[in-house]
Amino acid sequence: MVGYMPMPADFRHKELFMAGPPVHQKFDEFWCRHPSMDLNRRAKIFAPFDALKGFSEAVGSKEIHYVKRHEISPEASEKIERQLRALSRLTANGKLARNNSVIVTIEYFVPCSDPNNAAYSVMGQYEQYTGIVWEIDYLSRSLIIGTCRISFDDILSIKKVE
Repeated sequence: MVGYMPMPADFRHKELFMAGPPVHQKFDEFWCRHPSMDLNRRAKIFAPFDALKGFSEAVGSKEIHYVKRHEISPEASEKIERQLRALSRLTANGKLARNNSVIVTIEYFVPCSDPNNAAYSVMGQYEQYTGIVWEIDYLSRSLIIGTCRISFDDILSIKKVE
């Protein structure tokens, strides 16, 4: 039988088929000429191949919708300044920041960082970040919330989480 069919009578390779698969011992003549491939190199054979490396990421980055930075009214700007002063009093030093653990959600502007996009350094996205306020730094005009440093100029709104 060859697979599921009966073997034809005039099958040229009948002897080879009946002998079965070859069995090679380590260090025999065949093994010396054809040593087994190490697993790291063998794994690379089956790795997916990307002919245009980075192309799918570049196309995906074009699908991101960017907007212009919103102009903040003087009233909204004053409200943000008041909120920052209140947060500054609650987080004046590390011990106060840990004891008070003020959790806020900040909506802020993130400029486009893709140099291949037409919106690069002109437009961006508004993102929200929720976390504990650790520091208000008036010298660098930024605040540290969680692990993120946000500039005062980029803040659109601050909401305290209860």
